[in-house]
Amino acid sequence: MNHGNNERLLINEVATRDGFQMEANFIPTEDKIALIDRLSGLGYAKIEVTSFTSPKAIPALRDGEEVMGRIVRRPGVVYTALVPNLRGAERALDVNIDEFNIVMSTSETHNLSNLRMTREQSFAQLAEVIALARGADVPVNVSLSCVFGCPMEGEVAQDTVLGWIDRFADLRVQGITLCDTTGMAFPTQVQALCRAAMERHPELQFTAHFHNTRAMGLVNSVAAVEAGIRRFDMSLGGIGGCPYAPGATGNVATEDVVHMLQCMGYDTGMDLEGLIAATAQLQQLVQHDLPSQLPRAGHRLTRHQPPADFPEIVARAAAKGDAKEYRA
Repeated sequence: MNHGNNERLLINEVATRDGFQMEANFIPTEDKIALIDRLSGLGYAKIEVTSFTSPKAIPALRDGEEVMGRIVRRPGVVYTALVPNLRGAERALDVNIDEFNIVMSTSETHNLSNLRMTREQSFAQLAEVIALARGADVPVNVSLSCVFGCPMEGEVAQDTVLGWIDRFADLRVQGITLCDTTGMAFPTQVQALCRAAMERHPELQFTAHFHNTRAMGLVNSVAAVEAGIRRFDMSLGGIGGCPYAPGATGNVATEDVVHMLQCMGYDTGMDLEGLIAATAQLQQLVQHDLPSQLPRAGHRLTRHQPPADFPEIVARAAAKGDAKEYRA
């Protein structure tokens, strides 16, 4: 099935932030740098390198400055990081970050649980970060959590989501990421929200961010593409998750989604074999099995040998002679 759509889909890698922050074991700095340098050559539009959150809050990413300062930056790749507050923003500016990624939830309960602040408190703090970024001429992307539902509140009204997008648009941010933080989204809902957001704010760059908690991450990705979204967050190997959502699994796996989109005729610009090799490197770093399927199965035209006695099977079939004997 080829959609004949030559418009490039832009793939953002989040494993090195969203994924690594959830890992039980600290990934050594040198290994983080080596993996990011490998990923930089695979066709990504953007790589979320790290987080400038307090090292006490997320010790797994306590080496953010060193990692951001030592990676080899490829032209055409945006190197972004999570920036939670003014202190984090100042740290990020010190290492010449390409973009601030700031985060809050559209759900009051989730925002309080995750960020220890009300939504209004988060917005006030992030407005200061946006002002600092504008002064430094650094683009800002806002990742809005729980736009497709909250694990504690249930549904989040579309009007609530659009209202928060309006407020950030008024501050002239560059982009908004619509985050399915805990894998509650379903395809028709994805299409409705994506279309409504893009129609309301055509000036913004919208990104879709899905988790695979209920095995709907891939079909939700297709729904977002068909709604017109052209930017996607994905996580190598499918690592990641949310500490405030029991049972939540990782993000959709980069290699699985890229394989699917390429089969459908979309141009992702990604090196699929390179992704599979990078996943093997990642698995060595995290030292556990990864949720992604493609490295296990191979791409859809991966060939397998017939049974060892296949020549004998063929010979016996030929000896019987009458093909009518063979029925499905």
